[in-house]
Amino acid sequence: MPGPVMVAAGCGGTGRELEPYAGPEGLDGLDFVTRSITLDPRSGGPGPRIAEVPGGLVNAVGLPNPGLEHFLATELPWLVRAGARVVVSVAGSTLGEYADLARRLSRAPGVAGLEVNVGAPDEDGAGLLAVREPFHAAGVVAAVRREFPTDRPVLVKLRPDVSRVVEGARSCHEAGASAVVVGNAVPAAFPDGRSGGLSGPAVAPVALRCVAEVHRALPGVPVIGCGGVRDLPSATAYLDAGAAAVQVGTALLHDPTTVARLRAALRPTAHPPAAEETP
Repeated sequence: MPGPVMVAAGCGGTGRELEPYAGPEGLDGLDFVTRSITLDPRSGGPGPRIAEVPGGLVNAVGLPNPGLEHFLATELPWLVRAGARVVVSVAGSTLGEYADLARRLSRAPGVAGLEVNVGAPDEDGAGLLAVREPFHAAGVVAAVRREFPTDRPVLVKLRPDVSRVVEGARSCHEAGASAVVVGNAVPAAFPDGRSGGLSGPAVAPVALRCVAEVHRALPGVPVIGCGGVRDLPSATAYLDAGAAAVQVGTALLHDPTTVARLRAALRPTAHPPAAEETP
């Protein structure tokens, strides 16, 4: 499994934008989740797509991406050459699209794993398959898992829904998810009333509670914490709550060196073996 620090989907650009700020190692060995890839190119939603609000950002980007063919031809090879462990975020409007993405990505060199995007704050607005119930999310995971090698992880990204997150995590794990990512942006609105998703420090307490509840209820299921991770205290809060890893997202738009700093701070240190006691 990846960890302990990952780049959250859509927040590292294509990788080229982040590399100059990724520290002396660059992207080498970094768990990099791509922006959500769809079968066909998407131009994204109308502007303005992002608004800064107290405690974070409201966004409605609409999943802009070049489509699978262009991603396989240009973005994926560059990330692989840079040494990143590439986890491809996939999104679709039907179960068939999710399955097709998984099947074609399973044959692509350098794909370390998939992250199934079923936690968008506004599926209808983004054009995604509407996932209203845990069994809907499980159906998507099962469709992806059937088409993707069992020796590579399939993550599922869930919205931090405090009332049903454990149910969703359990259903998705039983359907074949290797780990759950909690959570995505929460439903919100722009100052002008348009719908979007809130991300950043404001959602951290909610996502942290969800991580703790999933870990407590399903201790055998790896959980990846996401939401407001911006420094060592916010990252360790998730790890202390039971997360196996954290994803850094919105903070990169403020400070693109955040991942490099956290990788250095959380790197395991080698401890010399204890001296044997003399009888």
